[in-house]
Amino acid sequence: MPTERARLGHPHLGFGVGLRGVHFEHVLNHRPAVDWFEAISENFMDSRGWPRRALDLIAERYPVVLHGVSMSVGSSDPLDFDYLAKLKRLARETRAVWVSDHLCWTGVAGRNTHDLLPLPLNEETLGHVVARVRTIQEYLERPLVLENPSSYVSFAADTMREWEFLAALAEEADCGLLLDVNNVYVSSVNHGFDPLEYIESIPPERVVQFHLAGHTHCGTHVIDTHDRHVSGPVWELYRLAYARAGGASTLLEWDSNIPEFPALHAEVLKARRYLEGADVPAETTDAGEAVARLPAGAVREPPTCAHPPRLILSEHA
Repeated sequence: MPTERARLGHPHLGFGVGLRGVHFEHVLNHRPAVDWFEAISENFMDSRGWPRRALDLIAERYPVVLHGVSMSVGSSDPLDFDYLAKLKRLARETRAVWVSDHLCWTGVAGRNTHDLLPLPLNEETLGHVVARVRTIQEYLERPLVLENPSSYVSFAADTMREWEFLAALAEEADCGLLLDVNNVYVSSVNHGFDPLEYIESIPPERVVQFHLAGHTHCGTHVIDTHDRHVSGPVWELYRLAYARAGGASTLLEWDSNIPEFPALHAEVLKARRYLEGADVPAETTDAGEAVARLPAGAVREPPTCAHPPRLILSEHA
């Protein structure tokens, strides 16, 4: 396993899981040997009931990071400083190791779509997002960590590849990156790029965290469903990304059809075994196909659902 090192002052936390309400009782009663938890910021910012009490108790026993879905860092709306004030307070009270969100926009004209929407990838958007990230970091008094979202459409106005945009953003805004390896694979199928080129273009010193998750492969496109085991191609891409980055905190997301906590924890522990040289677990490989140690783009999965046509959005759509 590669030598583990701190990123932007953040420690290597090991192998953690996303904290979900169905597991509060198990975590508090059994104190499982989990390295750390990631909590969805918006689930706790306005809560003073049981969910918030559970988070506070868990934060007393485990390292916790906050992961947001509504910062809307790429929106044309003004930054929501009421939201940022709540986030800053939550981070302080839970002693969050770091705060992350997504490179996306989530609404306009004050309305939240509750979706992670893609940005046009060009110099104008880059300048806009860099300025907003700098303001957010100054207000939060800590570096922001931004995740690459999965995407299903692209813009006619794009002049940069997503990995070029992320690398430039991290450098110019001096922020960290949450590299979601499953999202890299999902988008690589949807847009037809080489996922290995994406991984090799991300500045390794900026990678603070990795995400792993399951997806649904539909033949011509992939949906980021977070409802099943991590697939063989994603495990292989993760191994390559982890080695290139020299190691970083790794977290498993599972948001639908959530298993019992021991099964969830066992899934992320596969990452440690895989990095130590174990084979991809049998249940995560494609039927009848071994996952060789090849570039992830060489591994394909069978279709499992119907699909809509691929779209390309113009900047005026």
